[in-house]
This record gives sequence, structure tokens and C-alpha cells, in this order.
Amino acid sequence: MIEGAIQLLGQRGVHATSFTEIMKATGAPRGSIYHHFPEGKDQLVKEAIDLAGKRAVSYLNTFEGQPAEIVAEKFISLWRMLLSHSNFEMGCSVLAVTVGSDSSDLLDEAATVFKQWGDHLTAMLSAGGLDQGKAKGLASVLIASCEGAVAISKAQKSFDTFDTVAEQLLIMIRSASNPQ
Repeated sequence: MIEGAIQLLGQRGVHATSFTEIMKATGAPRGSIYHHFPEGKDQLVKEAIDLAGKRAVSYLNTFEGQPAEIVAEKFISLWRMLLSHSNFEMGCSVLAVTVGSDSSDLLDEAATVFKQWGDHLTAMLSAGGLDQGKAKGLASVLIASCEGAVAISKAQKSFDTFDTVAEQLLIMIRSASNPQ
């Protein structure tokens, strides 16, 4: 059910991710949804974006100890894979909640996920050779830029914007890694 919620959030947004749609997508019986998520849809959405956030961190962990440029490339590739594997049908479920919800609890959870990503990327970029201050700033730029590039690429059903943003991000990382 959480998997189905992640998928539906990324494809359709928070308002179109209902228990009914999740049941259709996953084959889960109605009773099991209410059993596992007695607090309702917000509880399920919160758990879905929490899991999505942890998966991104877990993926990044496989590149621990790599140079900053490799860490950045792998973070960017995560988003490219999302677009590619879904044929531009899916965006970021965390961003979908951020732009589509007015629930302070869900917005707080999305903020927590983005902070975790930022902190983790900062640590990995710093361990990969960047000054701590540059690493923190570039982690924020990586996250915000990739999120925007994914949203635009999903709408355009094209990698044109995504690839341009990715190229510029890597130029910035290389520049920060090799100061003149």
C-alpha cells in the first residue's frame, strides 16, 4: 500500500491519491487500509514520503567515499532513472506532497525528508572533497535543481531541460572541487 502511494503521488499528486485509487493500484482490500492506517490518508502519505526519502538516502549510501562529482552524478542519475523508467509519468512523491497539500503535518514530513537529503548530500560532498560550506550550498542547489528539472521534464516528456540542468550542476561541482 505504501508502494502504491509512492507511485500514485509521483504520478498524480496528493489529491488524486485516494484510498480507492491505492486499492485499485495494489489490490489491497479496503479493510486492510483502514487497519494499517487508522489515522487516514495523511498517515499513509506520510509513511510513503518517509520511505521514498529513505530510499534515496540508501541509494546514495552505495556511493559513500566517492569524489563529490561522482556523488552528484549519482544523485542526478537517480532522478533521470525515475523519469526514464516511468516514461516521464512519474515525478518526485515528496515534491508532489509539498506542492499539493495544505496539511501542516504532511508539509512538515516533506520538509524533514528534504532536510535529510540535504544533510546527507552535504556530508557526502564534503567527504568527497568539497569544503563544508560549499558542500552545504551545492547540496541545496542539487536538490532544488533536480526537483525542478524533474517537474519540467515530466511536463515536457523530454530530457532536454533535465540534461541541461544536470550539465550545469556538474560544471558547478567540478568548479567547486577544483578551485582555480
